[in-house]
Amino acid sequence: MNFQAHLHHLFSAGIRTLHDSQIALCEPIEQAARRMAACLLADGKILCCGNGGSAVEAQHFSSEMLNRFERERPGLPAIALTTDTAALTSIANDYHYDEVFAKQARALGHSGDVLLVYTTSGNSPSILKAVEAAHERDMSVVALTGKDGGALAALLSDADLEIRVPSDSTARVQEVHLVVTHCLCDLIDRQLFGD
Repeated sequence: MNFQAHLHHLFSAGIRTLHDSQIALCEPIEQAARRMAACLLADGKILCCGNGGSAVEAQHFSSEMLNRFERERPGLPAIALTTDTAALTSIANDYHYDEVFAKQARALGHSGDVLLVYTTSGNSPSILKAVEAAHERDMSVVALTGKDGGALAALLSDADLEIRVPSDSTARVQEVHLVVTHCLCDLIDRQLFGD
């Protein structure tokens, strides 16, 4: 196999997906950033979750909010529901893995908060249950998805936002999710702290 040619193909595929996403996603990214900034200005918080690589994306977002993104500023309230191993394992053991984020969202989420979910397929039962729990708590949902949006697309309400990467490749979707995460962080900071 010609690895150099294959690497050029992988880079080209990533660049194409980023380009297609730039065309398709700027408006929903802006809407999501406005929603999240409004939540934070109203003393709300952002809860975020995902599975596998998407769990890492959720943790990346919360760390950029809690600590800092590209400027010195106060920490912002964001909680990754993927990090408390005692909570995750006890919920999975006592109930079912499908409930690991939903039970936390019900306990920690309040009206006006935002649930940010990462899912490449839109079909993860734990994410679907988390969205249902967020709706029960009168939270809005921002969903970073890919492919066809999966079962999640039909579960979202008119008050929710979906940022769907136009790709069927899990790797390409996750790459764009990282760029979207940085865009959200940047726009939130600009709204709260100026240019």
